[in-house]
Amino acid sequence: MEFSSKLLEKAVNEMSQLPGIGKRTALRLVLHLLKQPSEQTHFLSQALTIMRDEVKFCISCHNISDVELCEICSNKSRNHKIICIVEDIRDVMAIENTNQFKGIYHVLGGKISPIDGVGPSQLNIKTLVEKVKTGTIEEIIFALSSTMEGDTTNFYIYKQLKDYNIKTSTIARGIAVGDELEYADEVTLGRSIVQRVPFENSLKNN
Repeated sequence: MEFSSKLLEKAVNEMSQLPGIGKRTALRLVLHLLKQPSEQTHFLSQALTIMRDEVKFCISCHNISDVELCEICSNKSRNHKIICIVEDIRDVMAIENTNQFKGIYHVLGGKISPIDGVGPSQLNIKTLVEKVKTGTIEEIIFALSSTMEGDTTNFYIYKQLKDYNIKTSTIARGIAVGDELEYADEVTLGRSIVQRVPFENSLKNN
């Protein structure tokens, strides 16, 4: 792709680094920004800069937050004895949209995937175990996507927690095997949370 401007080329190259954005789409977006009032582009760049510099991760659940303790963890009306384990913030948002879960979350920050070089030590598993050790947790819900990586991660965490006196469950398989959680419709996802089953049962079915 030939560019008449080095500045345009650099902007397109940077935009195309975003997931799902190819060079042609990046060019279309950049040209769109050029047609808009300059303030709009400045607002966008300022919002991105402030977000990148000031965003925090909750000290309890590792969810993205504006403050040290996120709104969900600081909400006293939530059931802090039930923890739902998810991969990332998109899954938190998906489950919250169902209005079916009133516990708290623990964001792993990914799934165990040796082929991608992601091991247990690179995920937020240690802090989850520390929470369970306090003796205040009654139930852990595994809500990772129904993929090989998700099942591997579930099983690894289950082995870490099996010696503690807590209930472990997994969302019902209303979510199709291989599907990513964030793409499930709210009704199906909500039913999967409500109709969760003991995690041991899911091991027998595999």
